[in-house]
Amino acid sequence: MRNPAEAYGKTANMTVSDPREFEGSLLIKAASKLQTAKDTCAKLDPTLTEALLYNRKLWSVFATSVVEHDDGLPKEIRENIANLSVFIFKQTSAITSQPTPEKLDTLININRQIAAGLFARPAGSKD
Repeated sequence: MRNPAEAYGKTANMTVSDPREFEGSLLIKAASKLQTAKDTCAKLDPTLTEALLYNRKLWSVFATSVVEHDDGLPKEIRENIANLSVFIFKQTSAITSQPTPEKLDTLININRQIAAGLFARPAGSKD
C-alpha cells in the first residue's frame, strides 16, 4: 500500500490545480476503502486493516499540516481539524480493538462530509 503522505505530495505537485478538490478526492478514496471493508467483512482482516491504515495516515497528514504550517486557514478551522484528527485516531483504535461494521459508519460519514465541503464552491465563486 502506498503511503498517503507520499501520494499526496507527489500528486499535488504534478496534477492538481485545486488543492481542495484533491483533498476531497483523497477523503472520498478513504471513505470508499472503509465502505468496502464494512461491506465485505465483520472482523479485523487485511481489507479492514488496510482501509484503517490508509485513513489514519491521511488524517495524520491533515493533522500535521494544520499544526506545523500556517497555510492561511483561520485558527479555529486549524484547531477543528486537529481535534477531528484526534477523534479519528481514537475511533480507529476502538475499531481495531473491537471491529464491527457499524463502527466504520462514523469514519465514512466524516470523510464524506468533509469531502463534500471541500468540493463545494464558496459563495460568490465564478466556477
